Amino acid sequence: MNILYKIVPASLHAHLFHVSITINKPDKNGQRLWLPTWIPGSYLIREFSRNIVEIRAESAGKPVMLDKCDKHTWQAASVKGPLEIHYSVYAWDLSVRGAYLDQSRGFFNGTSVFLAVKGQESNPCYVEIAAPEGKAYKQWKIATTLTRDDAKAGQFGRYQAANYDELIDHPVEMGEFSQISFKACGIPHDIVIAGRHNTDLKRLKSDLKQICEYQIKFFGEPAPFDRYLFMTMALGDGYGGLEHRSSTALMCNRDDLPLAHETQIKAGYRQFLGLCSHEYFHSWNVKRIKPAAYAPYDLSQENYTRLLWAFEGITSYYDDLTLLRTGLISQQDYLDLLAQTITGVERGNGRTKQSLEDSSLDTWVKFYRQDENSPNSLVSYYTKGALVALCLDLLIRQQSAGQKSLDDVMRALWLRYGKDFAATGLGVAEADWERLASEVTGLDLQSFFDLALRSTQELPLQALLAEFGVDWQMRAAVGTSDKGGWLDKALPPSNSLGIRSSSDGSFVKLSHVLDGGAAQAAGLSAGDLLIAINGLRVTSGNLEAQLVSQPISGELDILAFRRDELMRFNVRLQHAAENTCGLKLKAVSAEQSITRDAWLLG
Repeated sequence: MNILYKIVPASLHAHLFHVSITINKPDKNGQRLWLPTWIPGSYLIREFSRNIVEIRAESAGKPVMLDKCDKHTWQAASVKGPLEIHYSVYAWDLSVRGAYLDQSRGFFNGTSVFLAVKGQESNPCYVEIAAPEGKAYKQWKIATTLTRDDAKAGQFGRYQAANYDELIDHPVEMGEFSQISFKACGIPHDIVIAGRHNTDLKRLKSDLKQICEYQIKFFGEPAPFDRYLFMTMALGDGYGGLEHRSSTALMCNRDDLPLAHETQIKAGYRQFLGLCSHEYFHSWNVKRIKPAAYAPYDLSQENYTRLLWAFEGITSYYDDLTLLRTGLISQQDYLDLLAQTITGVERGNGRTKQSLEDSSLDTWVKFYRQDENSPNSLVSYYTKGALVALCLDLLIRQQSAGQKSLDDVMRALWLRYGKDFAATGLGVAEADWERLASEVTGLDLQSFFDLALRSTQELPLQALLAEFGVDWQMRAAVGTSDKGGWLDKALPPSNSLGIRSSSDGSFVKLSHVLDGGAAQAAGLSAGDLLIAINGLRVTSGNLEAQLVSQPISGELDILAFRRDELMRFNVRLQHAAENTCGLKLKAVSAEQSITRDAWLLG
């Protein structure tokens, strides 16, 4: 029996969607309904039900008792005929995860707006998406990969999904937006950009086409979807992405998008392409090759897996590598990006305290709830996971004399778990991932996995990169904006407070105080506002210069506010840590050049 939904952008100024559900055959004992507490791909309990403003039930035009059972579940009284549920959803979440509505655009993920009908989640669903009322919205259209029922392409109307899981995995963008189309390996792709922008759409289309065709061919044609949609919100300041089975929701800084007069690939555009590459790779690695813990998802509570390093970390490894292999960036560009990732991991003491598997398990309480102590206590399964993927790839290539690689492991995972996932529903158990890697490569990888995933020991990055003709440099940072990269000139020793800071009005605010640093040893804490150093006013603009002007390991007299109390600290400066990485290619033999090209160029 079909479940019928209708969603209306009813009050744009109040940011309210009105949603109704018609259940033709409700549970005879009373129908229960529930809303997800989290959205796949973003591992935090987000309590979407808090945005339901009002809700009621009726049958045959008469009110029906509707009781709230817990934070995200409702129970309707028993009725003899069809049951209708009506409710409003407050939509003011400017992110890729929730729902948003104002007079300029609308956006929603199904997890935020569509209640599930308990016991009927496998039933087919129809959803009518209505247009807002008023002449000002006559030009609004829709972008989604939901299957059209009676709706025309890009228009309001009725759409369908095979079940509730499919219904909530196709976000919807509505409003006036730019749109371009292309085909990759014969599959239609669309790019929509909401928000003001001056993008060189022709260039963006060409670049994304190369990325998509490479990844489709990487796993093997045909693609696992009939069409694909990149939906992007361009902002003055924003960044993020969330994968879905045949689309991705993205946010970016509008200045990062390419302009018509630009011929080089600027850093922001390179980052945006990397984001697109990352979310597209997820079409295989997490949407179809799934951890067993997500097959199926339980959206009422946390779903624990130790495998996020493989699903997010490996995807993070291939996102920039795809840009290199498609010729969108140079080899040195790629090494600079890799050096930035290494630098980010090296600058966090959390890597010495939390293993990668524990990082995955703790994502629900640590990674998505970062605070002032996070650099000291956690390691990212994205960034360190990408470095583990790099090590694993190079190790396999080295030990198999170039006959096997991580590429082969990913293709084997696709064939065994992903290609037929819709039919089998088979997810990857935690031990199975490692077992398959050894099976495919013919190598004993146990000791590597124990070190990389279940310990906090340093990864053999430097030694492995050297085997592939990449020089390694570890140095102190040159200023606060230095994210990594090769420096040809040696630097003199520099001072460090061991802090991360931001500007808070006219003050320097300590956002993080790092373990073992000078600030921590002196008693400074996150949240403190620096006022003066050695009797001179300190600002975000002159802090770095003040530190440079001090003698190495010199002492500072620092005045700071903590809460509303003035405090004095005696700080002995430390040498800046050598935690900034640089990488570059070195001259190698013809044989080494072949193995290096096989890795970098695929």
